[in-house]
Amino acid sequence: MKLSRHILLFLLLSAGAAAQEQFPHELMPTFTQLDSLIFEMSFNRCDHSAMKDLIHEDFEFYHDTGGLETSKAAFIKTIEQNICGNPDMKPIRKLVAGSMQLFPMRNNGELYAVIQSGEHEFYIREPGKALYLTSTAKFTHLWVLENDNWLLKRVLSYNHVTPED
Repeated sequence: MKLSRHILLFLLLSAGAAAQEQFPHELMPTFTQLDSLIFEMSFNRCDHSAMKDLIHEDFEFYHDTGGLETSKAAFIKTIEQNICGNPDMKPIRKLVAGSMQLFPMRNNGELYAVIQSGEHEFYIREPGKALYLTSTAKFTHLWVLENDNWLLKRVLSYNHVTPED
């Protein structure tokens, strides 16, 4: 009898896990593009025009070694000064292939947000040298859908590990 209850409980929990919407194919192209606009355009190429429209006014950025940033303007200024301020020691971010996951958030069946998570690698580009790895990290982003536009509202950047760790 106890075994039957455990099997039933396992089946119920398994069905719930299988029903969870994960890696939705229809959202992946959108979030691949959004990730590229934030990181490839703004972080890697220092073109902040698109990023300014993608960051929510109520923005928060939590970084395990860099601390907390609670302002859109301060975050953009930090990218401009710290990431793009020295072209001779330019940080470059690369998304780890296949690591991005998406988790839609719904309210009464209506999509209102997406949690994006993944892993990325950070390199330094110096004139006359090959890119070299400086750290790897995990990230979790909360994107909210407002007026048919996706806005990055919360960022968690954590588990930064240097190659010698």
